[in-house]
Amino acid sequence: MDAVRVATLREVLAGTRWPTAARQFARTLRSSVEPQGGGLLLVGTEVYEPWHMAAHLVDESTWSGLPQLRPTLVRHHPRPDHPAHLSVGLGRIEAAGRGETLLVVAPDRPGGGLLERVHDARRAGATVLALGGGDPEVRGLAHEALTVTADDEVDLDTVQHLVSAAAGENGAPPRGRTFRDRLSRLADQLTAPPPARW
Repeated sequence: MDAVRVATLREVLAGTRWPTAARQFARTLRSSVEPQGGGLLLVGTEVYEPWHMAAHLVDESTWSGLPQLRPTLVRHHPRPDHPAHLSVGLGRIEAAGRGETLLVVAPDRPGGGLLERVHDARRAGATVLALGGGDPEVRGLAHEALTVTADDEVDLDTVQHLVSAAAGENGAPPRGRTFRDRLSRLADQLTAPPPARW
């Protein structure tokens, strides 16, 4: 989702908790992923893989100059004939430890095998974040969680867009004002109310 659409989405949701909640969660995500650490692991459930969030975080990593935001997508059933970036299995979570961040995106309760691995990663020192339907066990494992329920004004995909966009917002651009900064300013101008006429 580009900067103009994110700005429009935030304007539509301005009367709700979501812009602020997404920014707070994104701030935690950004601060937990250490530049010299083991990186960001992103995992979903057996039936829900967070492809879009992975792609948006890659974009945000590039635009913001924060390479540590580039996630490793961990999959439940990778196949050996898939490209390397799509072939990381659950064993990667078993190897997670101090200096690494594990983001669990789960609209529903994950299977027990994933929960055990997440628990072990947390005990080994990994920071665990959760974005999803609010399963009590997932929330209990997470250092920080953002819950989206069926009663909310937004769905999980929308919140993933808000969080991934916010994750790159406070990164230092490599040099001067970036194209993304200019695009964001343009979006703000396009969505601002018209000036008063005298």
